[in-house]
Amino acid sequence: TKPIRAIHFLVLAFLMTLSSPVAAQDFQKGLAAFNAGDFAAALREWTPLAEQGLTEAQYNLGIMYANGQGVDQDESEAAKWYRKAAVQGYARAQSQLRHIDGHVQGVTEDDGEAVKWYHKLAEQGDSAAQFYLGVAYYYGEGVAEDDVEAVKWYRMAAEQGDDHAQYNLGLMYVHGEGVAEDDDEALKWFRKAAEQGHVDALSLLGEMYVNGIGVELDIGKAVKLYRQAAEQGHADAQFNSAAMYANGEGIELDNVEAVKWYCQAAEQGHAAAQFNLGEMYANGDGITEDAVIAYMWFNLAASQDYEDAKENKGMLSERMTREQIAEAQKLSREWLAKRSK
Repeated sequence: TKPIRAIHFLVLAFLMTLSSPVAAQDFQKGLAAFNAGDFAAALREWTPLAEQGLTEAQYNLGIMYANGQGVDQDESEAAKWYRKAAVQGYARAQSQLRHIDGHVQGVTEDDGEAVKWYHKLAEQGDSAAQFYLGVAYYYGEGVAEDDVEAVKWYRMAAEQGDDHAQYNLGLMYVHGEGVAEDDDEALKWFRKAAEQGHVDALSLLGEMYVNGIGVELDIGKAVKLYRQAAEQGHADAQFNSAAMYANGEGIELDNVEAVKWYCQAAEQGHAAAQFNLGEMYANGDGITEDAVIAYMWFNLAASQDYEDAKENKGMLSERMTREQIAEAQKLSREWLAKRSK
């Protein structure tokens, strides 16, 4: 029902502005067909109008492709029509384009055209568009690469509270890209992003406290930050949390907890976590010793060119039977097959 309500609203605006009675009639025919459930007829009426540049028709085609009404559902095609209306300043199309599946779709077909509507939205104060525009300038997508311009747009979005922009602006200060290197400014923006739960900012702040970069070394704070990021599924933070439990850094040594976090990171394909988890299984630290499972994790880490894993796999194989090695290799294949789905 939501798309239908949107279309009814469009018709009112359309009839007030359209100068051609024939076009208005065609649009009304499309609307009547749509409301009757005859999407193919609606498509026939609206497509020529959309191709002539009518924003309302373009927007409605976007809705039909997004919802699979009379056509196969196709978000790229929906984005194409939304974008045609968006670059003409049609706000509803701009909003839909920005929020399809929570991110911008279809912009790679014509990055230059996408940047046009980024600018329209960004200049209207839209923080999400400002952030995306910062990304476009940073990577040179649709515009010439320009770190200074990227910083400008990141900052505008960051000052409006966009956590992704705050994090990226912090990185620009860390690396001195488009702005003078400044650890204090980087820390300020990372903290703002972390306060909103930005997982990468939480993990990076943890690293800064562990190493005393821009802050006084504080292992306790690092542990808390890593834990927050780890609980959101950040593989590096899970690995670092596990390592701190395994080494008793800033927290009581707890191999069971270390295994838990190594396992979560390893399941995401984190090679170092796979290696360390293999060590825990090989030595029976925090978990029942199991050479087969240890070999599996070493094997998976080795497949990512983790050199220590290759060495440990070789040493472990010397005390395993051929059947055990075959079982470990089978488990490795199954893990990879499951991950590739």
